[in-house]
Amino acid sequence: MSQPLEGIRVLEIGSYIAGPFCGMLLGDMGADVIKIERPPRGDQTRAFPPMINAESASFAVLNRNKRSLVLDLKQQQARDIVHALVAKSDVFLENNRPGALESIGLGPAQVRAINPKIVYVSASGFGQTGPYRRRAGVNLIVEAFSGALSISGLPGEIPMRSGIQSADIFGALFAAYAALSGLISVLRDKGGRIADVSLVESSIAAAAWETAGFLATGVVPERIGHQHRVNTPYQIFETQDGRYLAIGAPNDELFRRLMHALGLERYLTDARFATYVLRKQNEPDLLGVVSPAIRERSADDLEAVLMEAGVPCSCVNNFQEVFANPHIRARNVVEDVNHPRMGTTRAVRNPVLFDRNGPSIRRPAPLLGEHSAEILRELGYGAAQIESFSKAGAVLLAN
Repeated sequence: MSQPLEGIRVLEIGSYIAGPFCGMLLGDMGADVIKIERPPRGDQTRAFPPMINAESASFAVLNRNKRSLVLDLKQQQARDIVHALVAKSDVFLENNRPGALESIGLGPAQVRAINPKIVYVSASGFGQTGPYRRRAGVNLIVEAFSGALSISGLPGEIPMRSGIQSADIFGALFAAYAALSGLISVLRDKGGRIADVSLVESSIAAAAWETAGFLATGVVPERIGHQHRVNTPYQIFETQDGRYLAIGAPNDELFRRLMHALGLERYLTDARFATYVLRKQNEPDLLGVVSPAIRERSADDLEAVLMEAGVPCSCVNNFQEVFANPHIRARNVVEDVNHPRMGTTRAVRNPVLFDRNGPSIRRPAPLLGEHSAEILRELGYGAAQIESFSKAGAVLLAN
């Protein structure tokens, strides 16, 4: 049996996070992802720490299940090789500055002139059109522009950015969604597609409640710290031992269970807290009751009590605690990956589990140019021609 995307070939011309993460997701599902890198150093993430035996752990996690082909796309010979690959590929994925690939004959119209059925996916900060199409859009700038930073952090304080690369990851997920939708279009004889995925718009789309509220009322969402926009109690609380516990009670039944678990049953008949609407309106009063009760308990003990009561909760875990957690271990979230230079490393598996033949880590992230000769041979080039490409600098072969 084969994986869902086995037999699908993806050409990836991208670097950093958004494009490579998308390509990795497709590769996990079985696609043959050919990562086209520029000489002499390839994807800029190859230089990102931490380094293990001169190889980047950051690059490795974003580029598993890919083959590396290093081409100098300024040379016509290299572009001819890409054209030959385009003719035999299903998806063309890129996250370069809009217009950059068009200038070297690899824009969407140029690529689809070679292969009309190919799905061409572009991920960029601000999209392929509009006055800001050429504006630089790295993760932090996208978070700022999209409004995401404006609602993060404590009221009256400097906005707090997310601890993860949220804009890049949102963009990568929407790009993967676009690629798969385009492939389905081809399978149903509706033709290939050109997808324009903006990281800014991906972040705006992810702010579903905040944008819905503003568009409906015109009221600008503000920073609310650890609290929730419509529910309470639904936030992070400090416990007796100086740790933090996230607790969510977004409906009447969960609120009832929480108050019983905290020994605060007497407040269930308080008119101020009778419904979730009233609880939000009287949030300072409610937190004045709940927070002291939580501070009297240790995080682990209260978490156990609330879990037994069916109240959504979790200690705020660091990553050491995450990976030591028995649930995460039982789900085999971490896998061993053998890398030719880094040795045996650990990696987070794809979060999707299928009943059979699901995503897997079939190969580690490639060495720079590791598969250049292999891919060229698949295209029908002989040893002499490959050597000629290498000497001309159009192709970089692995050392």
